[in-house]
Amino acid sequence: MLSYIEQPDGVFKSVCSLDCPDQCGLLVHKEKGKIVKVEGDPDHPVTKGSICNKVRHMTERLYDPKRLAYPMKRVGPKGEGRFERITWDEAIETIKSRWMKLIESAGPESILPYSFYGNMGLLSSEGIDRRFFHQLGASLLNRAICSVAGSFGYKYTMGGSFGIDPEETIHSKLIIFWGINAVSTNMHQVTIAQKARKNGAKIVVIDVHKNQTGRMADWFIPILPGTDSALALGMMHILFKENYEDEAFLEKYSVGYEELKEHVIQYDPETVSSITGIPVNDLYTLSRMYGKTSPSFIRIGNGIQHHDNGGMNVRTIACLPAITGQWLKKGGGAIKGNSGYLQHDSEALTRPDLLQVKSARVINMNEIGRALLELDPPVKSMFVYNSNPAVVAPEGNKVRKGLAREDLFTVVHDLFLTETAAYADLVLPASSSFENTDFYTSYWHHYMQIQKPVIEKFGESKSNVELFRMLAKAFNMDPALFNVSEEELIRQAVDQSDNPYIQGISYDELSKHDFVKADVKPLFPGNLPTPSGKIELYSEQMKSHGYPALPTYSPLVEDGDFPFLFVPGPNHNFLNSTFSHNEKHTVLEKQPRLFMNDKDAAMFGIEDGDLARVWNDRGECELTAAVGNTVLPGVLVTQGLWADTPGTKQLVNSLTPDRLADMGGGAVFFSGRVKLEKKR
Repeated sequence: MLSYIEQPDGVFKSVCSLDCPDQCGLLVHKEKGKIVKVEGDPDHPVTKGSICNKVRHMTERLYDPKRLAYPMKRVGPKGEGRFERITWDEAIETIKSRWMKLIESAGPESILPYSFYGNMGLLSSEGIDRRFFHQLGASLLNRAICSVAGSFGYKYTMGGSFGIDPEETIHSKLIIFWGINAVSTNMHQVTIAQKARKNGAKIVVIDVHKNQTGRMADWFIPILPGTDSALALGMMHILFKENYEDEAFLEKYSVGYEELKEHVIQYDPETVSSITGIPVNDLYTLSRMYGKTSPSFIRIGNGIQHHDNGGMNVRTIACLPAITGQWLKKGGGAIKGNSGYLQHDSEALTRPDLLQVKSARVINMNEIGRALLELDPPVKSMFVYNSNPAVVAPEGNKVRKGLAREDLFTVVHDLFLTETAAYADLVLPASSSFENTDFYTSYWHHYMQIQKPVIEKFGESKSNVELFRMLAKAFNMDPALFNVSEEELIRQAVDQSDNPYIQGISYDELSKHDFVKADVKPLFPGNLPTPSGKIELYSEQMKSHGYPALPTYSPLVEDGDFPFLFVPGPNHNFLNSTFSHNEKHTVLEKQPRLFMNDKDAAMFGIEDGDLARVWNDRGECELTAAVGNTVLPGVLVTQGLWADTPGTKQLVNSLTPDRLADMGGGAVFFSGRVKLEKKR
């Protein structure tokens, strides 16, 4: 049978590679060897044929005239983006010679890989790239920019990334979207919620900004940034005081509920209202709604973890379903993430055993600006792939200053000449997911999926797997580790895994069916992978790690004498900086805006549509004011990471702090403060 690539015309199964929980099944239409249309796969059990604008317009990204087609070397100053074409042989030889000299003079830890999940394919994002850098002895990267703080907090409570099956939330009668703009970032959870609403469910949205998700809710509750744990504790206060707890469930499946019940007495409605900005009557209404309605479901979003207290925010909210016994009810419980169900054998894929120095230096990616400017011994070379730190990393001005170092040898592997690539010494063209073989695991639904290449590689582009094979060969690394096919890598990661949920999933099954569901059963009755085997409302483990054993509210870290809390959230048509370079998506999104309360706007003489300046000690931005009541007074919200445009100041991460969150070294993008004025 001909492969997809060998068939110039037809419709082929595929999977979305974007860093999104939905991980949609796709149908790709080809004519004369080119993709002409991307649509949803109606056979996919969860995504069922619906897709977002980002994917619907993917062909414009794949065949964008600005897409990189061949390797290039820098011929102008760093940051100007002036390059000339070279061959792959020249590129690989340049990397080899520069790194061999660095290893000899400064040691292998002077080299740093920097990557994330610009492509969620597991071979592309955490495959033999890890093997290569482990074998090389490079500095290790703590990839903590996204979900790590909340994952730590949730794990302390529930033992790992395990929630309910999102397909079952159609049975929920109360659905709370907490800190997630799901319309833009988890659209199929919204679709399921709307079906549940037709069956009588109510949808509540708790967020700092009345975005598209807030507008579709039955009730939108605005909250001050970083106070989510206080709200959850205030709800517990009322639930216990008014006897809404499920004592039988708590006795059997949790530890510490008596201690928690006593602990939350201090979080009375008046105190919590003063912290969160939520009226006392609304606190009672929400808590009673949650106490009376069953099954109830909380979709815990990413937003609440991007604070100084982000891990504790998630840990606290994760305790709520236990109090009313929701985990025993179909459609009841919570989802922070579900990646634990589909966990593959990552060690077989990445081979951490290849590390010759087990105490190798670890650099947190949230501190990359500081690392490039201050670390001793210094980082002398950086290899960037699947990421764009010049835009996505906090303290953006510091990051760019570090990237501009003439003594920093930087290589970027990407589809486009990103802002980071403009600072590179070498730019290497990357293939798209539709050109690669890979496998994917959702961190929301329970399906593993395979990607078979649909089209020939664009120009001279190469996948991450191909690139690191070439580098491994240049460095004379063991062919048994690197000269392996994508099929064999998937077999190593999936077929040999001891995860009981994926025992029925293999490379052969994926190849045959394109997507296969994990064998997931309800969490209860059963044992959780916590130290006690139960939901840990009181956690001795947290206590031993230096945290409060019980959920506790801590205010945000002081961030200078600036009056406004600044929250740079996602927008609808980009995914981080992906698509910000593509005209179709920027036209759809129109312009970067600064959402502010009308009372604040009036105080500064700002009207809707005016250009507003926001700044702090880290940087400044000039954004179009969107005046109204979508945020509370004292809060400013932006949406999206916009590409650099000459004459504009819209790098929102020039304002964000590079402090680390309370757990896991997570980012605190949403805990910064700024000043505001009308741009004259």
